[in-house]
Amino acid sequence: MKPDHILDTRGLLCPEPLMLLHSAVRNIADGEVLKMLATDPSTQRDVPKFCQFLGYELLQQAGENEEFVYWIKRVGAE
Repeated sequence: MKPDHILDTRGLLCPEPLMLLHSAVRNIADGEVLKMLATDPSTQRDVPKFCQFLGYELLQQAGENEEFVYWIKRVGAE
């Protein structure tokens, strides 16, 4: 999957990854995909809840070697 945008939050701890995600998704167009990179384990819980609450589509999430990747699609939210 090729993202339209990439947000690298590796090395940051809660709440910074979510704050940056919130800012980033506001600046992408409907239908575009943002790939988020993170190392904070709390993103595994927070990113899906964020997407559900604000109406973004979490296309995929993966985690390997203490690094987490999320593909988020803006679908007319906010």
